[in-house]
Amino acid sequence: MNNFFGLFADENEKAQNNHENEKLRLHKEELDITKNKIAAGEVTLQKEVIEEQQTVDVPVTHEEVVIERRAIDNELSNSSISDEETIHIPVSEEQVQVSKHTVTTGEVSAYKRNVEETQHVEETLKREEAHVDTTGHVNIASDDTASPID
Repeated sequence: MNNFFGLFADENEKAQNNHENEKLRLHKEELDITKNKIAAGEVTLQKEVIEEQQTVDVPVTHEEVVIERRAIDNELSNSSISDEETIHIPVSEEQVQVSKHTVTTGEVSAYKRNVEETQHVEETLKREEAHVDTTGHVNIASDDTASPID
């Protein structure tokens, strides 16, 4: 376009470039989007020891000595009376012994995975447009196919 009819040139340029093509460069803003990884938190996986009392009934046996007395109708005996005769009867019982051992009851694992989601970003962008003002009786012809001029 021809210097937009001299509207955007200073007086020296108007005189020197009266018939040369002048250009007005238009600009616009575009979004530059970058993503940064930041620390969002931490997960700690640990064990906790819980103690609980447990009562178990265990059947045990023990021996008892039963003393029976029975009367004998004055039978004759050839034995002399003495305190040298002794009977020993061993007595036994079961004792409960408690010990503990460890068994594995389960497993807990932790891992990370990537989850993709969409965030909506809104931003106001600027762009430049050319506007042509005329004074007087001026005819304007345009061959611009890229963008309209008001």
